[in-house]
Amino acid sequence: MIQTQTIYTKSVKETMKLGRSIARQLTGGEVIALLGSLGSGKTILTKGIAKGLGIREIITSPTFVLMKVYPVKREKIHCFCHIDAYRLDKGTQLLDIGASDWLEQAKVITVIEWADQVADILPKNTILIKIKTSKKENERIIKISKNGKILSTK
Repeated sequence: MIQTQTIYTKSVKETMKLGRSIARQLTGGEVIALLGSLGSGKTILTKGIAKGLGIREIITSPTFVLMKVYPVKREKIHCFCHIDAYRLDKGTQLLDIGASDWLEQAKVITVIEWADQVADILPKNTILIKIKTSKKENERIIKISKNGKILSTK
């Protein structure tokens, strides 16, 4: 059964904080699929996740290189793989650049922006996060879904 939790953030700072909160719950092997329009906050949430994993490097969306991998210094998580699928037509293109080396690996967290572009290769237990802008200035509506498990936002 897929359960969904809806969170509202009212600023970039709150969206980053949510990302850090999500990161604290990750144990390794998770794939996080981010969906949302341009400017919705996918990269901001990704930056928060990276920060929550202890990554100090500046995180930018890998739109042209498609994938960046960052080392993580945690006991159970050794790498953070950040993928931007915006320019792709299908998941096999992502596999062609070596993404399969990172997807669902026990000591890797993978975040895929524009994941709808590569839905055909997403693992069954992917954490799906949909981000929408609200009519209220700077507010984001963030829906998190995972099979049978709701990620806490505290």
